[in-house]
Amino acid sequence: MSTEPLIFTLGAPGRRAATMPSWDIPERPLSDLLPAEALRQDLAPLPEVSEIEIVRHYTHLAQRNFSVDSGFYPLGSCTMKYNPKLNEDMASLPGFARIHPLQDPATVPGAIQLMYELEEMLAEISGMERVTLQPAAGAHGEITGLMIIKAYHAHRGEGHRNIVLIPDGAHGTNPASATLADFEIREVRSDGRGGVDLDHLREMLDDRVAALMMTNPNTLGVFDEHIVEIARMVHERGGQLYYDGANANAILGLARPGDMGFDVVHFNLHKTCSTPHGGGGPGAGPIGVASHLVPFLPGPLPALEQGEYVMRDAGPHSIGRVRANHGNFLVLVRAYTYLRFNGPDGLRQVSENAILNANYVMHALKDLYYLPFDRTCMHEFVLSASRFKADYGVTATDIAKRILDFGIHAPTNYFPLIVQEAIMIEPTETETREQLDTFIAVMRQIAEEARTDPAYLKGAPYTTPVGRLDLTLAARKPRLRWEPNQEPLMPAKPVPVGHSH
Repeated sequence: MSTEPLIFTLGAPGRRAATMPSWDIPERPLSDLLPAEALRQDLAPLPEVSEIEIVRHYTHLAQRNFSVDSGFYPLGSCTMKYNPKLNEDMASLPGFARIHPLQDPATVPGAIQLMYELEEMLAEISGMERVTLQPAAGAHGEITGLMIIKAYHAHRGEGHRNIVLIPDGAHGTNPASATLADFEIREVRSDGRGGVDLDHLREMLDDRVAALMMTNPNTLGVFDEHIVEIARMVHERGGQLYYDGANANAILGLARPGDMGFDVVHFNLHKTCSTPHGGGGPGAGPIGVASHLVPFLPGPLPALEQGEYVMRDAGPHSIGRVRANHGNFLVLVRAYTYLRFNGPDGLRQVSENAILNANYVMHALKDLYYLPFDRTCMHEFVLSASRFKADYGVTATDIAKRILDFGIHAPTNYFPLIVQEAIMIEPTETETREQLDTFIAVMRQIAEEARTDPAYLKGAPYTTPVGRLDLTLAARKPRLRWEPNQEPLMPAKPVPVGHSH
């Protein structure tokens, strides 16, 4: 570690932004609290700055970021929903925000009631018997569900079941979670309609298969028409059916995974229930299970006993706690608020609007962009830039970078892997028709630019604070902090639709 003193470009000795209040508790020497070797010998060399310097510095940095609050975010498969500010208000209530995870549960019955009722709502939405709120994210929910499936098979004397089947268009976390749960992965092909190939699935099923992981609608944005038959085939061979809830925004109030035959369901509350994505945390990925898997849920679980809300042990077959305390509680408050605000009819409208928006955009673009599975989509759809690449050398990356010039976040690229030069678009239910029309116009303009001036697309973006990066160098030598020679600048004004360069 370098011993050179830090040099700060902002501030000067003696400047202050705030004065801290005096201690209201008896002050104790730090040596009473920490071992001597852990104490600094000198004061930390921190910058001395005024309030306006701090505010301007972080405001400029924030203005270089993109968010759902600042623009359209059609990021396929990740469901970047608008986060209603009402949710934030409820999560800020002192009775929720100021409780401590280690205090006696008897002192927080309201918080336990919220978790109990949230579990009930998620169970009803998914068609599951019981839900646990412990997992901290979708992938954490996946491995929790797989651990429950593993415990279930072991309890039945079928611990030899060590294979998880995963469709070739599955989310990338599925094989990763199954591997972490110590399962062997085998891939199932898709058919010509974009669903699971039943013949190939039949070949793959044997008495070593523990589960089939899939989502419905799948990553192509199409609903698998054979889901009931798939569930029957898996169950006849003793396996379990796992539902990746990443695409649940398409089925709220319309269909339930439990009714399709799924045994385990995970929710991505940041996708389905409008809680913030959080940049890796905090998050929440509850899982629901069918009745035969309830004994294996992690605990403790909230319960209502004689009119009182309490926490109860999950029982002798539980896989044990998978998360400290009770999960990310304030994320759960946000999800609870969203579900209560919308209610059953509102949730159904959420999915209907998401489906309508996706099909509206898909039909407006499929004459210019290749649509590999030309059928009614659900909440998202996948286009391909393969023809632009073959004819003009323009890739999905070039198109995505150009989209940024119009103040719109790029869609998901190169996923699912079964579509070459994939462009995965999910408009979500909150976008207006005017916003969708603007996005359609942008995509059509970019298609024309690919035909008439492909070299220009390869230099995009032009209006963002940072231009096109060397992706290899950015991955190997990332610049993870602001540096003094990087003056924070306001983003350039987006290029209007209808103007090229």
